[in-house]
Amino acid sequence: MPSPSRSRRIRQNTVRRFGEPIAAKVKAREGGRPEIVNGQPVEAIRDTWLVEDRWWTAAPIRRRYWQVVTASGAVKTIYREAGGRWYAHG
Repeated sequence: MPSPSRSRRIRQNTVRRFGEPIAAKVKAREGGRPEIVNGQPVEAIRDTWLVEDRWWTAAPIRRRYWQVVTASGAVKTIYREAGGRWYAHG
């Protein structure tokens, strides 16, 4: 059985997953910058990043992520898949 200090270290180093993605309604500017997310105007963009994974498989992943702050103050992480569909992490 691991010692309490080792258990604490293991928990601190554990990668946490986002919740399951949920389809989102997003209005975006030309170029992809989100303006409205599920009816809420976007007040600020905190970050954006591109994820490309499984490029070596028959089902590669290419997603543009955005972390936005809505007019209500909520921080949302949304992404757009290469096919154009938008999702939010719940």
